[in-house]
Amino acid sequence: MGIKADAWIRRMALTHKMIDPFVDSQVRDGVISYGLSSYGYDIRVADQFKIFTNINTSIVDPKNFNPQSFVDFQGAICIIPPNSFALARTVEYFRIPRNVLTICVGKSTYARCGIIVNVTPFEPEWEGHATLEISNTTPLPARIYAGEGIAQVIFFEADQVCERSYADKQGKYQGQQEITLPRI
Repeated sequence: MGIKADAWIRRMALTHKMIDPFVDSQVRDGVISYGLSSYGYDIRVADQFKIFTNINTSIVDPKNFNPQSFVDFQGAICIIPPNSFALARTVEYFRIPRNVLTICVGKSTYARCGIIVNVTPFEPEWEGHATLEISNTTPLPARIYAGEGIAQVIFFEADQVCERSYADKQGKYQGQQEITLPRI
């Protein structure tokens, strides 16, 4: 990026709708921070969750995932059971340019509590609400606050556009609006 990272993100969000809705500064007072940061964007978790449960004692199989392994929950605070996880989605909808790749890492506030956020990279020309995997690695229940920061997206701009984008290969998670389970 030839210009300041935060200025580039702001320009891309406002002129190309790369992040929608876009918060132009970091919101911090009384919440886990979210919005534009120095070199990235702190995303928020929406109020819809799929909490993993083992009530059906099924095997976790990415090629044949049983949707009954989750309990749907909607609310301002999600409680993730000990040593378990939940799926969620971002508040923000992303439209990644053809010459950009992102990585996403969890926020330190949650990481210091044993809560790990896993998000795969946003490939060039991917768009949608990102599905988040939020793991509670502790032996205690953990709270997740909807509408607040959960992870930071870091943007990498290439000098040239990629040869084949996510849209070109008709990626299976393109345009997702809701929490999306594994697909083959």
